[in-house]
Amino acid sequence: MEAPLDPVRIAIVGGGAAGIFAAISAREANPNVKVCVFEKSNRFLTKVKISGGGRCNVTHACFEPRELTSRYPRGSKELLGPFYSWQPQDTVDWFESHGVALKTEPDGRMFPVTDSSQTIIDCLLDTARGSGVALKAKTGVDSARIDRAGKFQLSTNEDLVLEFDRLVLATGGGQNSPGHRIAESFGHTISSLAPSLFTFHISDARIDGLQGLSVPNAVVTCPSMKLSQSGPLLITHWGLSGPAILKLSAWGARQFAEFEYTFKLQVNWTGTHDLESAKQVLMDAKRQHGAKQVGTNPLLGLPRRLWDRFLDTESIDPKMKLSQVANHQLLSLSTTCVACDFQVTGKSMNKEEFVTCGGVSLHEVEFKRMESKQMPKLYFAGETLDIDGVTGGFNFQAAWTTGRIAGTSAAI
Repeated sequence: MEAPLDPVRIAIVGGGAAGIFAAISAREANPNVKVCVFEKSNRFLTKVKISGGGRCNVTHACFEPRELTSRYPRGSKELLGPFYSWQPQDTVDWFESHGVALKTEPDGRMFPVTDSSQTIIDCLLDTARGSGVALKAKTGVDSARIDRAGKFQLSTNEDLVLEFDRLVLATGGGQNSPGHRIAESFGHTISSLAPSLFTFHISDARIDGLQGLSVPNAVVTCPSMKLSQSGPLLITHWGLSGPAILKLSAWGARQFAEFEYTFKLQVNWTGTHDLESAKQVLMDAKRQHGAKQVGTNPLLGLPRRLWDRFLDTESIDPKMKLSQVANHQLLSLSTTCVACDFQVTGKSMNKEEFVTCGGVSLHEVEFKRMESKQMPKLYFAGETLDIDGVTGGFNFQAAWTTGRIAGTSAAI
């Protein structure tokens, strides 16, 4: 009688969303494999904890794979096949089958109905432990090599050398990612790293003192880089933020880094008007409501505080009658509303995201299995890869999808 084969041992380096979901997926695909997750910090799923202001933006209600890929500045082409395998609907179904109902907000972002990221953390960790996954916190993996028997030898920060049959790297995309060092040691190329999803530093009298004010649909453009995005825009203590800025920062991540975060930004505060139509709205108001004070009702859909500030910028007394405002002043006001130029002088990371572009070069990965083309039985998941999405749950969806495929592939 033949001796039973030893179970396949899978090491997953990184205890974030992609790593934990890869571990769960491996056990679901093959209950006989042994899975161990190594996390260098003392907590698992730290990004999940702070995402969405502590609510966890689990995914986005975008259920068509091709449309979904359009939300990824890097990785859009490569993710098309994986999204046909595991997309947001699969994520929703998986969490609901594990007792976590999700809800959709008007902008498409999806959160647990509890509005608590701890719900997601508890679900993932309970499922992982319940399925037999070993979770090793405070255990960083410093390096890995292949021995003569074709096994992965992992060296940890505790001076231990552990042996595994398969290796999944899911360490995220930070500057000092151990996953990148390990990938390089196996012959992989790391695409240049740069922050993504950040806010813009702007010091300008036209917005100073308006912290907390937002417009629902602005257009932000960087003309020198031919980049433009739209969406809600928020004035902060440091300058400008909100989804429109975060999306622009994602698409221009590497270009903004090259310019050292110093560039010209143009804002259309109305979102829908161009200079000609904005001017027409103001001229029509002057003709039809000339007796009204210009400050009585904000035009072009602007919030009152912003409208008052722009009147002050153009030296227009809000108590003036519309008929008294010179045409050249209305033209200048129109320009301020739809083509407002700012000088960006720096950035701040968006604390809810911590997303980095760059990572393991995508052409070196076989995306049907998330397996290395350089080293058999080596797999990748999450931001270890040169993949990142815009704000709104897309980075987590990439983590669930790549984690699912990597974990399943490693187990079968």
